[in-house]
Amino acid sequence: MDIEDGPRGVTVEWAVVASGIGPLFLAATGRGLVRVEFHAGAGRAERMPERLAGQLGAEAVGRSTGLLAEPLRQLERYFAGALHAFDLPLDWSLTTGFNRQVLRELATGVPYGTVVGYGELARRVGQPGAAQAVGAAMGANPLPVVVPCHRVVESDGGLGGFGGGLETKRRLLALEGVLPEPLF
Repeated sequence: MDIEDGPRGVTVEWAVVASGIGPLFLAATGRGLVRVEFHAGAGRAERMPERLAGQLGAEAVGRSTGLLAEPLRQLERYFAGALHAFDLPLDWSLTTGFNRQVLRELATGVPYGTVVGYGELARRVGQPGAAQAVGAAMGANPLPVVVPCHRVVESDGGLGGFGGGLETKRRLLALEGVLPEPLF
């Protein structure tokens, strides 16, 4: 389910949670999940709520209202290998235009256990020459894992880039059965 632009909520609930790929910063508004960030270690996590509140024009509060209950449950099931498709309301406030169009196509058109090339994704949104712009949209994805930018790869089979680091991308693709599990 997607929530489009509109009046922003007055609060953004956030939490840092453990995951199969390290600590994740999660945030939600009354409209839906709005942010997922990798590598949310202590120093970095301290700055994230205030920065996000500024971007959204909202007040940041720690987990208290229950907005994150369902995203947390679904992410836990995903990392346990028991969930193959997220069914969450998403607040798209942190993305616009072409990036939003690409990310929405990615969210709905590239299922668990599959990959798509940057060029193919550009073609799907009606911009066949925009593979590099698709790469930029992946780098600006405010909802990685849930909007699975890890499933976008180079046309020659290379992994391409990834905001969470290539090892994180490999681990997510291995979890989904696209790549073999690392030997050690």
